[in-house]
Amino acid sequence: MGKIILTGDRPTGRLHIGHYVGSLRRRVELQNSGEYEKIFIMIADAQALTDNADNPDKIRENIIEVALDYMSAGLDPEKSVLFIQSQISELTELTFYYMNLVTVQRLQRNPTVKQEIHFRGYSDNAEEADNKAGIPVGFFCYPISQASDITAFKANIVPVGEDQIPMIEQAREIVRKFNSTYGETLVEPQALLPNNSACMRLPGTDGKAKMSKSLGNCIYLSDSAEEVWEKVRGMYTDPLHLQVSDPGHVEGNTVFTYLDAFCKDEHFEKYGNAFHGRKVNFDFHNLEEVKEQYRKGGLGDMMIKTFLNAVLNDVLEPIRQRRKELEQNIPYVYEVLKKGSETARAAAAETLADVKRAMRINYFEDKELIATQADKYRG
Repeated sequence: MGKIILTGDRPTGRLHIGHYVGSLRRRVELQNSGEYEKIFIMIADAQALTDNADNPDKIRENIIEVALDYMSAGLDPEKSVLFIQSQISELTELTFYYMNLVTVQRLQRNPTVKQEIHFRGYSDNAEEADNKAGIPVGFFCYPISQASDITAFKANIVPVGEDQIPMIEQAREIVRKFNSTYGETLVEPQALLPNNSACMRLPGTDGKAKMSKSLGNCIYLSDSAEEVWEKVRGMYTDPLHLQVSDPGHVEGNTVFTYLDAFCKDEHFEKYGNAFHGRKVNFDFHNLEEVKEQYRKGGLGDMMIKTFLNAVLNDVLEPIRQRRKELEQNIPYVYEVLKKGSETARAAAAETLADVKRAMRINYFEDKELIATQADKYRG
């Protein structure tokens, strides 16, 4: 079997540059590499509903936003299968069978689940139940649902950020448990991490660990050049770097983290002498030279931010232009998702049939079972 990829995003809002460097940029590279037999890209609306059940319109409205971001960033429906999770009913059935292979205690130990419970303010014990909302069962079982998403398409490669490693490991455990119980049926996935450590989890513009719409610290792929500059200008840097002449700290400095994720040597040739309409002395050839000067002192935060702004818009402008074109043909985007969902459902149906056969619950297809029981009662 060739290499197969499954990955996706929750449609809770427009995608931001954290999504882009964390996985979306890599997906496009993998798609265009020609090394993969199949690539499935999922808009995980069913998963998003597990903590948005009282606001389905939020999910409904953002399906198109995520699809536009996908295609604008370079995902090609001729090379990748773009589909909507809720349209593949086989995933729900697989999740139901996998639930019997996982204990509540194992789910409680999953670091990603614990982190997400804390982030959303859910109660995970009886003492907090009066002051916090309880954990929805669907949300709590997300790792099992994700395992069904991965295995349904026989994906052996899953591009993820570092924070999703515990989820992939739990999916691997489910696969091993299923295969040891029912025979070799499911494919065990491997995580594919970003090849740039700065991309594993891009912080918010305020320096906080998580880039989140609710925290207001995101730069979106669809932001205008003016919006990008406004957000870059207000970014968290080094609080001890008060004067241009002061030595600065690169580590923990959000501006430099973003440059690590986006900057290439060619950006210095392209923007070294002029950016954001101003002429400045910026005689550097690579990012390491900039870091060295900043550590010594003599390099102002606004100059670094201006350069970062130019770099970000160099990346985002082609994406913005493609998005504008796609926005003029929304029926086409929905047709892409419809065809992709049909393709994905056919693939998932094959896996579900394999699973039911292995579990010996394919009663109507089991001619030997029917014949044996017929002989039993005939005699």
